[in-house]
Amino acid sequence: MSYRFKDLTIDRIGVVGSGQIGPDIALHFAQALQPFQVPVTVVDIAAPALERGRTRISEKLAKGKERGDWSGEMAEAIDGLLHFTDDYEELRGASLIIEAATENLAIKRAIFTKLAALCGPQSVFASNSSHIAPDDIFAELAPPMRARALVAHYFFPADRNPVVELVSGRDTSPGLIDALVAFYEAIGKLPVRVGGRYGFAVNPIFEGLVLAAILAVEEGLGSTKEVDAVTRKSLNMGVGPFTAMNLTGGNPITHHALDEMTTKLGPWFRTPQLLKDAVTHGTPWEVPKRDERIEVPAERERAISDAMRGAYFGLAGQILDIRIITLADLEVSVEAGLAVRAPFQFMNDIGVPAAQALIERYAATHPGFGVPACVKAQASSSLPFRIDHVLRHDHGDIAVLTIRRPRVLNALNEAVYQQLHEHALALQADPKIAGVVLTGFGTRSFVSGADVNFLAKITTPAQGTATSERSKRAGNLIEQLGKPVVCALNGPALGGGSELAMCCTARLVRRGLALAISQPEVDLGIIPGAGATQRLPRLVGVAKAAEMLRTGRGISGREAVECGLVREEVEGDLIDAAVTLVRAAARGETRLPAIDRRPLDTAAELPAVDLGHHSRAVDRLICRAIIEGCRRPLDDGLHFESELFGECCATEDMRIGVQNFLKNGPRSKAEFVHR
Repeated sequence: MSYRFKDLTIDRIGVVGSGQIGPDIALHFAQALQPFQVPVTVVDIAAPALERGRTRISEKLAKGKERGDWSGEMAEAIDGLLHFTDDYEELRGASLIIEAATENLAIKRAIFTKLAALCGPQSVFASNSSHIAPDDIFAELAPPMRARALVAHYFFPADRNPVVELVSGRDTSPGLIDALVAFYEAIGKLPVRVGGRYGFAVNPIFEGLVLAAILAVEEGLGSTKEVDAVTRKSLNMGVGPFTAMNLTGGNPITHHALDEMTTKLGPWFRTPQLLKDAVTHGTPWEVPKRDERIEVPAERERAISDAMRGAYFGLAGQILDIRIITLADLEVSVEAGLAVRAPFQFMNDIGVPAAQALIERYAATHPGFGVPACVKAQASSSLPFRIDHVLRHDHGDIAVLTIRRPRVLNALNEAVYQQLHEHALALQADPKIAGVVLTGFGTRSFVSGADVNFLAKITTPAQGTATSERSKRAGNLIEQLGKPVVCALNGPALGGGSELAMCCTARLVRRGLALAISQPEVDLGIIPGAGATQRLPRLVGVAKAAEMLRTGRGISGREAVECGLVREEVEGDLIDAAVTLVRAAARGETRLPAIDRRPLDTAAELPAVDLGHHSRAVDRLICRAIIEGCRRPLDDGLHFESELFGECCATEDMRIGVQNFLKNGPRSKAEFVHR
């Protein structure tokens, strides 16, 4: 079998290198492409490395079964697609080959010279280089091969870390990069486009943090244990920098990289003596044990924290200054790839002038460490950094808006609502744009709902009503844009995500979603506040809508089509299908009827449903919203819903539901008191 996506046809994948990261790359491909039975071959000339790679995969598959990530049958199917060999001949004609050998230019060039003799110009060559630019790696290949070659830089562990930096060379086909960005997103990765500077975008930040941590130890701010623990806490890291180095075995490559960075990036970057000693002796860093509590005196903790934050903010700003990546891409790739608090939102949260002061203080005692121009400019503007969570890409006369907040499954917050509204205004006024596609990033979720944290801040019914009205602004404008808008449901649409989808002229859904649409507000002890009580009855009928709204039951993609909420399920490229549909609607070739804005003739009572543990007090408000609200024109019904949302915010059950969610998570059932 094969996997076809846009201009790519992938029937066989090769991975060269069975070291620290190659087997993980192979595992992710086998897992993601298992439904298409695409085989993955790992090649390494060293028999011990092949054996270690096989063992690594077996252990990961076993752990995945224990965690319930996949069934035993699925694990066997994934394992059956993986093949380890020392014979390069088995890569002949492979569609996509990822080189994951050691970070050595001569070795990489030799590998691709050998691969060029085995593969035709239809093969895609990618190097998992962490530092070396593609123009250097592929310099000896013929031009047709260079057009199909790039760097695809994975992060540890490659089977679970979502980030892949895609770095094109001078000769890389732009169409290839576009196709690979879409391909990697479709198989569950977070691809970002990066320019070809040494180390690219994310590694100089990570290796810079490692350098800053080592310098903090050398300067006497604390021990490696203390600096590791304080840095983890002060930057909200998954693990501290020294722990990360131990886990990845990163000392040798960071030693080499920092030496190279001295001339390629700037004089602050250099290999400190402690790192040289660690590499020479092969010793790991002394770090906190699991659950070990490290007590650091307050003054010392503040000094370490200030130094590490100053270095972190400066490193992120320096990358933005050189314009090899957008701010939005840098923000999400650093947050997801390094498991650290997103840098520019972090600076916004503490105040950009305060962040600038930390950078300046660090630079004053560390020669060669520059204060980024972007931070200076932003601080002087008295405005926060603009962080785009809604991205626009035009496909000719059709604009595609993508909501991208991968760490929270594209959840809506005030910034997202505001950016959606801004984009809608711009698109409404743009004569070149005939229609719009609205989608979410990735495959896990269209929008997982609205950010629950803002609910905890509501203290009065008036605040609740105002919050509900604000959440409707973007959707109301999208609904009345004057141009067709198709929602491409790449994953489940929950709560506010479902309400946003209902504002679109039509909806398409990726085929096979067991859960496609749900209004789970009752689990939180609230009623929907962004239009579901008014739009859902008009789209699927009062009885069906009432059952979904009152019980919180989600529906599959197939059921969504059957009840008329979604136009069709799509096999293959969902965005292309949505662009085709909206363009046909804009040209008058396909009719997409607008929602009926007239009052509905609702009965005095709704059919009985099993409320289970849900709040009867909240249910009474939902019933009122449906019965009384739908008897009004749509605009009036939406305002009525906002008023009832305000009333809901005065209930005890709303407090109970929200606090239970924040404390115990979405799967915990709240113990409502029905008042």
